[in-house]
Amino acid sequence: MDFTDNAAPRNLSRRAWLRNAAWTAGAATLGGASFGLPGLQAVAQSTRSNLQPLKLSWNAGAICTAPVPVALKQGLFEKHGLQVELINFAGSTDQLLEAIATGKSDAGVGMALRWIKPLEQGFDVKLTAGIHGGCMRLLATRASGIVDLQGLKGRTVGVSDMASPAKNFFAITLKKLGVDPDNDVHWRQYPATLLGEALKKGEVQAIADGDPTIWTLRESDHLQEVSNNLCGEYQNRVCCVLGVRGSLIRKDRATAQALTKALLESTEWSTNHPAEAATIFSAYAPGADVGQLTAMLKSHTDHHHPVGDAFRKEIALYADDLKSVGVINAGTNSDRFASRVFSDVLA
Repeated sequence: MDFTDNAAPRNLSRRAWLRNAAWTAGAATLGGASFGLPGLQAVAQSTRSNLQPLKLSWNAGAICTAPVPVALKQGLFEKHGLQVELINFAGSTDQLLEAIATGKSDAGVGMALRWIKPLEQGFDVKLTAGIHGGCMRLLATRASGIVDLQGLKGRTVGVSDMASPAKNFFAITLKKLGVDPDNDVHWRQYPATLLGEALKKGEVQAIADGDPTIWTLRESDHLQEVSNNLCGEYQNRVCCVLGVRGSLIRKDRATAQALTKALLESTEWSTNHPAEAATIFSAYAPGADVGQLTAMLKSHTDHHHPVGDAFRKEIALYADDLKSVGVINAGTNSDRFASRVFSDVLA
């Protein structure tokens, strides 16, 4: 596999692309709806009919993907010329990336620590932007005596699967603290909905997963948050990313750029309006408590959504991390890998 270095892409700041947003569809709609000016309603309808169709895969059960329905509800996809069909994808990451690479979907939102390994295998999917940081937590009972990650030595941690982003993340942080995640800590897999029960029964001494599951367990079972993925060097590291089909970028870069802009704008809107974003997301999470969803969004770093070279460098850092725990090939050149799986569509 060729990991030849490419020229470092130019980093485009969030404010720069917001200032340079290509067009605003709202003007025509406002004129037609509010003032009834002849022909403007027809122009608005014509504009909508000319939107570029695009299929976007996401996980409707993950609060970290809230900017996706927010962009739909707030008309941000349309603002950037897109007619987006959302596909709620609950299969494996390999299946998701294959669906994107083969055109069954055009793009998807997911976790960097879940996507990097299959991207190493060569799927034609390019990461175009980070969405936010936060949303992974490790919990223990207050009676366990576990107050930090070093306290996991000799203990068993429950995870939703052995390749989950949370399992990968906390294995990486344990390794950096001098605790061998393979031999000093035991990992046991349970369905995410049973992690709390496993902890209550004493089958595990800690549990690790993502929001909203892990947040809800912390609140309902009065558990102690031992660590999360906003500690130390990770406080300004993205965890959720946008990936776009490589062939789409090559053939229709403008559409890939429009999607990236729309989601970044939605992410910025969500961080400034967390209660409204939580309400929009709650339509996809029946029974969810909007107050708790709001608190989750406030705890995430939706203001941190890197693009350009800053994002490429974060991908390379994660590749280094995953090499340290044997998830990706130790011989992989992280910088070349990051350059291969990244595309600076905003440049």
